[in-house]
Amino acid sequence: MTIAPDPVDLAARLIACKSVTPSDDGAMNIMADALKSAGFTVHLLTKGQAPDGPVTNLIAIRGEGYPHLAYAGHSDVVPAGQGWSSDPFTPTIKDGYLVGRGAVDMKSSVAAFIAAASRYTEHKGTLSLLITGDEEGPATFGTPAIIEWLNEQSIKPDYCLVGEPTSVERLGDTVKNGRRGSVNMWIEVEGIQGHVAYPDRACNPIPVLARIISDLESWVLDKGDQWFQPSNLEVTSIECDNKATNVIPALAKAQLNIRFNALHKGAELVDSLKKRVAAIDPKARVKAAISGEAFVTEEGVLTDTISAAIAKNTGITPSLSTSGGTSDARFLTKLCPVVEFGLVNATMHKVDEKASVEDIRQLSRIDEDIIKSFLG
Repeated sequence: MTIAPDPVDLAARLIACKSVTPSDDGAMNIMADALKSAGFTVHLLTKGQAPDGPVTNLIAIRGEGYPHLAYAGHSDVVPAGQGWSSDPFTPTIKDGYLVGRGAVDMKSSVAAFIAAASRYTEHKGTLSLLITGDEEGPATFGTPAIIEWLNEQSIKPDYCLVGEPTSVERLGDTVKNGRRGSVNMWIEVEGIQGHVAYPDRACNPIPVLARIISDLESWVLDKGDQWFQPSNLEVTSIECDNKATNVIPALAKAQLNIRFNALHKGAELVDSLKKRVAAIDPKARVKAAISGEAFVTEEGVLTDTISAAIAKNTGITPSLSTSGGTSDARFLTKLCPVVEFGLVNATMHKVDEKASVEDIRQLSRIDEDIIKSFLG
């Protein structure tokens, strides 16, 4: 008989690991041991090299056949920073909260699901956990490497629950059934350096860049749709490496980001932006990096089942939302329908990050009901 770990105790053990991306510091072995005890076959994949690696990923599988429910999460955390009331990697329970880096994002969620899977061991179909050590970093050697391994093994989940902290005010109030896409862009406008007293012998790139920015700021990308807010473009940096007051610079740069909804594809937005820039300065240089496409999981079996488990345990009917930043769900949606649900996110990435002890236990009960609903 499997003795299921206590989710809070397991979360505390994981928090004690200083697993700042891409370091693991033993977190994967702790999870692997718990999952093996619960009858899972565990595969540890190490990918990449410095500076973005090596990264350790975990794939745990129990059972076989249809349906296949996957749980996805990450064990890496962002740096702790300064100003904590206690050591961020010494888990502390204070006033009913588990305090430590990763308590919310997202070691407690992973621990809650492992505990749930350890309690409910006799099921039909397949249950898997896909845990990466590279979600908070560039994600080069994390979930994409897991998906590559699954494809090589001809393993394809039917549904995926991602345990990101989606709740806003109370556990269960929000479920993410989609995410916006994201593209970063860099614009360089070249001029001719010269003395400010002789502008006829120079060409100032700053006014040209200003016109480009003004045009992009007036660009209405869309008005949103049923699931998404309007896409937005934000200028995040303007740079001109010139400290002299009497020199016209030779180069001006801008950096921007577009968060876009499912009405667009990243490549189409890049192409449109390049055309707008070229209309003002044909010689301007534009580079782009698409970090993820927008996606939405329509209401159906996955959203309904998770919402029902939340309502049963909390009395709350969750709202479906696509707001917020990107997550590894952007990769997993290529495999199967994906929904994200987890703890209250108010303190994630903050000093004194904390999760309610009761919420962790309740999340584990919700996870167990989700497993039973799909595989019972």
